[in-house]
Amino acid sequence: MSEDYAALLAEKALENGAIRLSPDNPFTWASGYRMPIYNDNRQFLADWKSRAMIADAFCDLLAQTGYDPQNIAGTSTAGIPHATTLADRLHKSLSYVRSASKDHGLHQKIEGLDASGSYHHAKVLLIEDLISTGGSSVDAVTSIVQAEGSCDYCFAIFTYGLQASTDAFAALLPACTLKTILDYPTLLFHAEKRGYLTSAQVKTLAAWREDPFGWGQANGWPKEEKK
Repeated sequence: MSEDYAALLAEKALENGAIRLSPDNPFTWASGYRMPIYNDNRQFLADWKSRAMIADAFCDLLAQTGYDPQNIAGTSTAGIPHATTLADRLHKSLSYVRSASKDHGLHQKIEGLDASGSYHHAKVLLIEDLISTGGSSVDAVTSIVQAEGSCDYCFAIFTYGLQASTDAFAALLPACTLKTILDYPTLLFHAEKRGYLTSAQVKTLAAWREDPFGWGQANGWPKEEKK
């Protein structure tokens, strides 16, 4: 990935709050775990220049891989707008993958296909906004393959780089390669460079990635049990 796009995205994400870093007063995630980072890529949607930059970065990734998909698929819901921008840019077909099949009508899990519900062996590029454990992305890839699509690549805006996501993608057969515009170590580098973090805070955040679900407890912020 071009370092230029990674740097631009890191700067914009920190500026608009798409990525928030708070090692000294961590966020409570939906799971109840206390985490020093919170990601909300929907913040990019308000700014057309940010959306265009993300599409530019994905085009750069495509050029590097040499992959020429016939269909751009977004994950529901956060991947859909970026998949749409990219599909329009490339004049490609667009689809999106639901987290679960509809409970009414035709019960489809993938929208944008013809009545057969098949990709007819087309090459499909999956667009995701965030990779955490990788579970939902891997599920989307599996759904595409089951719908007779060839999904060799998944592109995402940002990844925490957790071992769980690496293992999840490694287990996919047929293989699907994950590529992201920005990753966690690069984010920390630019956050420190721009004065958002001290070197001590960078070390704390780096330790979080090694044990994300044990980090809070180890640092005095136990998991909050949901009632």
